[in-house]
Amino acid sequence: MSNAIPSELNNFVLECTNALIDNTLQRLVFAKYRGDDTELKRVALRPIELKGQRLVSCLYEYRTNHITKNIELDALKKLCQQWLETDFQSAHLITLEWEIQLSISKKGKVLINKYRNKNAPKNKGADDLSATEAVSHNRSKKRFVEQHRPYLRELGITDANGEIIPSMSRKWKQINKFIEVLSRAIDQTGLANNNEVHIADFGSGKAYLTFAVHDYFVDKLQVKTQVTGVELRQGLVDLCNQTASKLALTGIKFEQGDVQHFKAQGINIMIALHACDIATDYALHMGIRTGADIIMCSPCCHKQIRPQMKSPQLLAPLLQHGIHMGQEAEMVTDGLRALLLEAHGYDTQVFEFISLEHTSKNKMILAQKRKHPRDNSAILQQIASIKTFYGIEHQCLETLLG
Repeated sequence: MSNAIPSELNNFVLECTNALIDNTLQRLVFAKYRGDDTELKRVALRPIELKGQRLVSCLYEYRTNHITKNIELDALKKLCQQWLETDFQSAHLITLEWEIQLSISKKGKVLINKYRNKNAPKNKGADDLSATEAVSHNRSKKRFVEQHRPYLRELGITDANGEIIPSMSRKWKQINKFIEVLSRAIDQTGLANNNEVHIADFGSGKAYLTFAVHDYFVDKLQVKTQVTGVELRQGLVDLCNQTASKLALTGIKFEQGDVQHFKAQGINIMIALHACDIATDYALHMGIRTGADIIMCSPCCHKQIRPQMKSPQLLAPLLQHGIHMGQEAEMVTDGLRALLLEAHGYDTQVFEFISLEHTSKNKMILAQKRKHPRDNSAILQQIASIKTFYGIEHQCLETLLG
């Protein structure tokens, strides 16, 4: 491009800044990156309000991770102009009333398409939406984890300025997703109304999620909470206890042990992420035995069922491939676990916890204690029929439940 800045670019940048000033911006995306950073794909912007200050959140989307940076409104105009002049060939602005698509050809020609936002309110235009309404909508957005929390800095998720450390962006997303899932379960079970909540996290490791759960209950819900992280490796137990002490946290402790031998009673929330093979069954059994209101497990290493499975003749051509047999065994294993939880008083979901982009161990079994008992004989019959179909004789959780 020549040194002269096309008027279309200036006009587009003006539209962007005006949308922020007027509180009508919904989303702004810069794409088709052409700069020097080979990993960067695009940048997505949205307005936020943080500590009473209106800012712009910039999500830098790289091939393998995402990084968020917050900038002040005054800096936006210069940054947008720089991006369009040197870094990106495409931009898409969405306001309450308009959508504007900008593209820059290889020869530097600027093309702009502007049309009405198809999702704009029918009964009032953008001008009728007051700044107060737009900001109020922004304020109402529920945040499950705040970047400035001290435990995130101490655990190496954020730096001294509260910014996410690039190498920890995947862990940051996992923490946010976990607390989001947990918060919904808390709302449905009414645990936030308890005077005190007891939580056990088995296989707590470096305790990213253990500290996050404690912080969510104490800071967000303001509920007296006792959290116990159980970890087999003594070195990690010591490290996590030191971290809790350094942060002067009460109601959180770490103990050496494993789920098969740990004695627990009166647990409201039982967590066991990446419990290997039948350790997941022991964790689920402990949750059921102690009458936990919420059970959260992320299973892996499904080894018990696979050697027992006999492929029905019809499925043999499909299951002759090892990867398909492994996927089938995983589905059957976790499907039986979910049915056993259903048969013992829990409403159960099995779903993708977080995208495979962030972790390969992405399945979550979430069980919430049912408020009213019901006849479970049909579910028990389903379990028996599935075992017969696949030729399964032993399933650990079923054995533990007697």
